[in-house]
Amino acid sequence: MILIVGATGLVGGEVCSRLAERGEAVRAFVRATSSPEKTGRLNAQGVELFLGDLKDPSSVGSACRGVEAVISTASSTLSRQPGDSIESVDLAGQMNLVEAAKAAGVERFVLVSFRRPPGFSFPLGDAKEKVERAIADMNFTTIRASWFMEVWLSPALGFGYPNARARIYGPGTSPVSWVSFRDVAEICATAIRHPGAACATIEFGGPEALSPLEVVARFEKIGGIPFDLEHVPEGALRAQFESAADSMQKSFAALMLGYLLGDAMDMAPVIQKFGLKLTSVDEYARRVLAGPAGS
Repeated sequence: MILIVGATGLVGGEVCSRLAERGEAVRAFVRATSSPEKTGRLNAQGVELFLGDLKDPSSVGSACRGVEAVISTASSTLSRQPGDSIESVDLAGQMNLVEAAKAAGVERFVLVSFRRPPGFSFPLGDAKEKVERAIADMNFTTIRASWFMEVWLSPALGFGYPNARARIYGPGTSPVSWVSFRDVAEICATAIRHPGAACATIEFGGPEALSPLEVVARFEKIGGIPFDLEHVPEGALRAQFESAADSMQKSFAALMLGYLLGDAMDMAPVIQKFGLKLTSVDEYARRVLAGPAGS
């Protein structure tokens, strides 16, 4: 039995689907407030639903009983449910999970984390680092993902491909290894059984590093429409980081600065080791520009 925490989230739901398709016994840790549509989809895939909350140590402990492995994709950054925060979910909640997994004798722990911008600390990055250290004495795999294309190259964060407008943080010239959440789900599902992922941290990005301006050019070529660009100056982002009133605002400002600084990596060794085919920005652009039919 594999326990998925964050099972109704972007990555977690995809992990559940891929593991279920492979015939794995999957238990999804879901909340009473989780979307009925998402929990219904999990149930239809043969996934066992376990009701609880990371903020409730008792329910976390119960969920870990009888489990051989845990995959945690949970984060407060996209869920935004009442009572959720970086402190309560990404730090205290994840630590509840780690402690419960150790107490239950769980054999494997796979954590979805992210690549932190160098040179400064911020609440979300600090929380992830503490959880990474907490699982270091287990048979762990930490997936440090680069910037998700479905999030950072989407209208939600200013990349408005439906109306050919894009917000660019800084000059937009630093390459980023944009990664698909689907590929992060695949490496999670693969890592759980792959000996090469045991006791390892995997730096994980997409197949090609492109600057934001190069991404815009790809969308313009594929869609045939020129984009209007809005540049957010680096100084404005640093001022936002320094003046942020809460941990979520500060963390998002830090992530915007990380985007500005770039995050290029060579994924060839990981692709070869795990036999992966990674999603390109061009593939993503074709899919979203095709509208709902291409999703």
